[in-house]
Amino acid sequence: MGKRKVLSEKELKETPLPGEGQLLGIVKKLLGADRAMVLCTDGKIRVCRIKGTLRRRVWVRVGDAVLVELWGFQVDKRGDIVGRYTAAQKDWLRKEGKIPEWMFQ
Repeated sequence: MGKRKVLSEKELKETPLPGEGQLLGIVKKLLGADRAMVLCTDGKIRVCRIKGTLRRRVWVRVGDAVLVELWGFQVDKRGDIVGRYTAAQKDWLRKEGKIPEWMFQ
């Protein structure tokens, strides 16, 4: 593996935060067929699919912090993973209180 890129404070401030219809989550299990079980900040576990544009650019692993966009229907059960946060961004989100501590246990 290569060196991990260290983000500067400026790049951390550009971390995309969830908008309307979006939540932060932690990947708990990969299910195959581009799907993952994600524990969201509202306390619900959702089956989320990894969007094609993200799937081709980024690897999503267990324990990663992700941005989940909820479906218009089955809001409590399904969603799309539209972004993944780096380790430095995940630490920043945790420190700022955007991701609660109980999600990491």
